[in-house]
Amino acid sequence: MPNGTAQKPTACLALADGTLFYGKGFGATGQTTAELCFNTAMTGYQEIMTDPSYAGQIVTFTFPHIGNTGVTEEDDETADPVSAGMVVKWDPTEPSNWRATEELTAWLTKKGRIGIGGIDTRRLTRAIRQQGAPHVALAHDPEGNFDAEALVAAARGFKGLVGLDLAKDVTCAQSYKWNEMRWAWPDGYQPNTAPKHKVVAVDYGAKRNILRCLASAGCDVTVLPATATAEDVLSHNPDGVFLSNGPGDPAATGEYAVPMIKQVLDTTDLPVFGICLGHQMLALALGAKTVKMNHGHHGANHPVKDKDTGKVEITSMNHGFTVDSQTLPEGVVETHISLFDGSNCGIRMADRPVFSVQHHPEASPGPQDSFYLFERFADAMEARKA
Repeated sequence: MPNGTAQKPTACLALADGTLFYGKGFGATGQTTAELCFNTAMTGYQEIMTDPSYAGQIVTFTFPHIGNTGVTEEDDETADPVSAGMVVKWDPTEPSNWRATEELTAWLTKKGRIGIGGIDTRRLTRAIRQQGAPHVALAHDPEGNFDAEALVAAARGFKGLVGLDLAKDVTCAQSYKWNEMRWAWPDGYQPNTAPKHKVVAVDYGAKRNILRCLASAGCDVTVLPATATAEDVLSHNPDGVFLSNGPGDPAATGEYAVPMIKQVLDTTDLPVFGICLGHQMLALALGAKTVKMNHGHHGANHPVKDKDTGKVEITSMNHGFTVDSQTLPEGVVETHISLFDGSNCGIRMADRPVFSVQHHPEASPGPQDSFYLFERFADAMEARKA
């Protein structure tokens, strides 16, 4: 710093327990409150920030090199960032990637999202692991004027995610068609011009790359809002039903989602495939229960064991609630478990092509070990037709 003087902090992260972290603000100015989680992925910060499953949360990135690939509109998982803000160790770096069209800091400013750098993210991550995901207030003021007591009070005033239905806030306003497949060299995103299976995808906060994976597996996808009824779903005469990822408390979203799923299961023999919140919705519809986790699973390096095959997959995860495997009813089989803590990561009905997983097989960002699940869904639809 000039003349050896310390630079005045321009951002402050206040935890509900009174702990304060000061750092350098970037992106939008102002203040926001949310639940704080941490993500261990080494790539994909743009996809994480635009993942609707992060509604109501601020993300601490444990990997320090955030900003190094810039941003590009092609990598947005939805139109705008959904996460309330980001916490990083080092100031965002200059982009060095041939696909970059904009710098991270400029993108955050334009999108109205606050960032704070210069934070001891190891200390913060340990606190989250030990104490659970805290409620926080994040403020960015270029003049560095902060009312610490007011920020702590704002953090304590945040109601949290338990009992909160956030799917209705991030779902689509009306139905739409999707045919774009996964990115592939050298042509990028291309449409599926010869789909084989008609799929209705219920949007609880769907990521675009999940829809692309469905298209790549041969699906003609129609996306419906989270509040769609069984009549809405079945009016499209689908070959299968997909239940998407999303944010919030599954028990709250289940108030309207579970009756729809139950009716589809009771009146048809359609294959059903769920991911993340969709997995939890299916579990609730089958009679199980969900619980809030201490700090959740967020990252692209989570080992999950397939109990049917014994294979261990490295997966992408993003969830703060989990299905209580002890409440799975008879006829519902646990198929996958986390090797970090043994929590449930997958279920299937014993006698029908109805299954779901907690992890993200589209893995954007992350490994592609679990893409076979989309192919399994397509195979189930093909078998039903035959």
